[in-house]
Amino acid sequence: MTKGRLEAFSDGVLAIIITIMVLELKVPEGSNWTSLKPLLPKFLAYIFSFIYVGIYWNNHHHLFQAVKKVNGGILWANLHLLFWLSLMPIATEWIGTTGFAKNPVATYGIGLIMSAIAYTILENVIIRCEGENSRLKEAIHSKYKEYISIIFYVLGIATSFFYPYIAIGFYYIVALIWLIPDKRIEKSLKEN
Repeated sequence: MTKGRLEAFSDGVLAIIITIMVLELKVPEGSNWTSLKPLLPKFLAYIFSFIYVGIYWNNHHHLFQAVKKVNGGILWANLHLLFWLSLMPIATEWIGTTGFAKNPVATYGIGLIMSAIAYTILENVIIRCEGENSRLKEAIHSKYKEYISIIFYVLGIATSFFYPYIAIGFYYIVALIWLIPDKRIEKSLKEN
């Protein structure tokens, strides 16, 4: 089975996620700059989520550059990832509407950690499918970035009930960690 259809489907789902998020932004009622002020939390939430979806799209693309073949397990693991990412528009709308209140920020973090776990599962399923000679296994022999991300998400979720803006800071740190596509995969592909 080729990976092209999986990549095209994933690209389409991620594009729809971004589209849903932007459609939640409403035009201000007034014509002066102060009429934008009530939209600021929603706009910040949108920017943050857009960056996250972009990071997943970028790293998903890099991930599948190292994949030779796909099977049913990979298809299901990919759908699992897309499921968690598809919930991002709801969480984004909730944190934006409530001005980053504690429960919405915790829920947002739960969505982020579940997406991270799903991405890690996808990596593991790909490696298992391709066997010991997997280019992906060679590239990501250390899962430092994956595990440190999960730790920061847990810290963010725990902190969100007391200091929601600090929790957003933890989520932001993870975004910064993954902002540059996974160099481990690029390096491995250049060597082969």
